[in-house]
Amino acid sequence: MDKKIIAIIVAVVVIVIAGAYFIMNGDDGTVTIGYLPSDHDAALFVADAQGQYEKEGIKTKLVQFNNGGDLMTAMASGEVDVGYVGITPVLSSIEKGVPVKVISAAQTEGSGIVVSSDSGINSVSDLAGKKIATPGEASIQHMLLKYYLEQNGMSINDLKVSAMKVPSMNDALKTNKIDGMITFEPYVTIAEENGAKELVDSAEILPNHPCCVVVASDKFIDNHPNETSKILEIHENATSFINNNTDEVAGLLPDNIVSDVEVEKKALSGFPFISGLDDSFKQDVVDFMNLEVALGVLKQPISQDKIFWKEN
Repeated sequence: MDKKIIAIIVAVVVIVIAGAYFIMNGDDGTVTIGYLPSDHDAALFVADAQGQYEKEGIKTKLVQFNNGGDLMTAMASGEVDVGYVGITPVLSSIEKGVPVKVISAAQTEGSGIVVSSDSGINSVSDLAGKKIATPGEASIQHMLLKYYLEQNGMSINDLKVSAMKVPSMNDALKTNKIDGMITFEPYVTIAEENGAKELVDSAEILPNHPCCVVVASDKFIDNHPNETSKILEIHENATSFINNNTDEVAGLLPDNIVSDVEVEKKALSGFPFISGLDDSFKQDVVDFMNLEVALGVLKQPISQDKIFWKEN
């Protein structure tokens, strides 16, 4: 057989095998990014709306999750490459051996305990026996509620706590199915606009506490170091845009999160957006982690090399 024909046949076989491999492994170059229905993830939404990923040659698929626990479960199974998610479920996942790293901060604070105006709740002691919703035990909000109660001589067992999808909480509050909730923005501000009252802001519960971070799987970082660096740069650019164009940002967020642009502007102005992994933020995370250990949320401290990505 002619050598040219043999070479062509070999080339075709290689292409077919390679194509089959990518199809079987679902690796078509798309980066799957998980997020929550919260404006805490505004940097992701801004970057996507402005086409920043596309400009850098990164094809993305954005997938929404109900809470951080579900998102981290998807990361553990390899369904998600990068996530915008609360630090509490991240630390819990790392403790369980899920191979992920925090590659950047996203924002701090931005949650609150909200109660209905006719609930009779005017102080922390009034929460006893009341029906309070949280995004789930794996959430940072649940942890903050637990900390707030213990700081005031109470236990989470003194309340009737249930897990609920965050977008459903406001309707449950308006119809008196629950007495209150601890949730993240913009749902705190939305509830206030609907006549509810904020009992306490998370900035009062634990000032400057870390909240959402950007995480990536070890596999993605190892196999795509250049894309990881680009995603970090995009996040930093988007964060800078948010901090300099707050009013404009409200119009770039998804419709299922922003029901009222003016309300969203108010929500966005209530907490800081940050990026990167400076020593100050790392120490805030370590302090927060130690608090979770003290509260029994984590069994033991986690070393920093297992938490944070160290860019080469």
